[in-house]
Amino acid sequence: MFAIGWALAAPVQTHIGKPPEDLGARPVESKSNSGPAVHGWWCPTTTSRGAVLLLPGIRANRLSMVDRARFLRRAGYSVLLIDFQATGETKGDHITFGWKESRDALAAVNFVHDVDPQDHVAIIGSSLGGVATLLATPPLKVDALVLEAVYPTIEIATRNRMENYLGAFGRMLTPLLLGQLQLRLGVSASQLRPVDHIADVDCPVLIMSGENDRNTRTADTQILFERARSRKQLWLVPKAGHVDLHRAARQEYETRVLAFLGQMAESR
Repeated sequence: MFAIGWALAAPVQTHIGKPPEDLGARPVESKSNSGPAVHGWWCPTTTSRGAVLLLPGIRANRLSMVDRARFLRRAGYSVLLIDFQATGETKGDHITFGWKESRDALAAVNFVHDVDPQDHVAIIGSSLGGVATLLATPPLKVDALVLEAVYPTIEIATRNRMENYLGAFGRMLTPLLLGQLQLRLGVSASQLRPVDHIADVDCPVLIMSGENDRNTRTADTQILFERARSRKQLWLVPKAGHVDLHRAARQEYETRVLAFLGQMAESR
């Protein structure tokens, strides 16, 4: 179990390289209270309808969000893509399942507000990216949230994965894995509960997950949706598992997300 815990939290740093030319991006850094400077790409548009911050899933980096950035820029949105601490080109000792990453999300939002304090800002957070969004303290000052495959609690997320791999035996081992959080990362399971924070969200939120996702199950997504108090929408993507939901249902994903973000742009 110790080896599993080490592998899950191990950093995944890599050289990203130059941004795709069609993004019109420039490399940027923002200082985060997680420790290291957060690396990313800022992709402004000349007639922005607002800005969208793209936050990747666990063990992923900004490259995983490039296709989202493309369709958002075509629709007139400026975009910021980042690497969380311990991933991509952002340094860090451990992945912390949303805890330190929440400080990176805060730094990224502050970057966008510094560029244009009057601009509306939205976040699309995939899995870990959505967790980091909800755990951020103080709550992020944004105008819309899209949350994809976000776990309600780390206990549920860990139990699901252990059951997927080891069945009922895995469920029994879950406490042993969770017990490593404080020792290894300095964070307790009680601090990794996005479900306790979603009621603090005061902007519209679109919550989605794969209909066949066994890591973040339909019941888990329903828990988050029911706890949200702001204007909210739910989309269970047909036949999709714990995968890139944009890639799984590209046309409908883009239609739904742009319609949702359009409400933000029209309220300016």
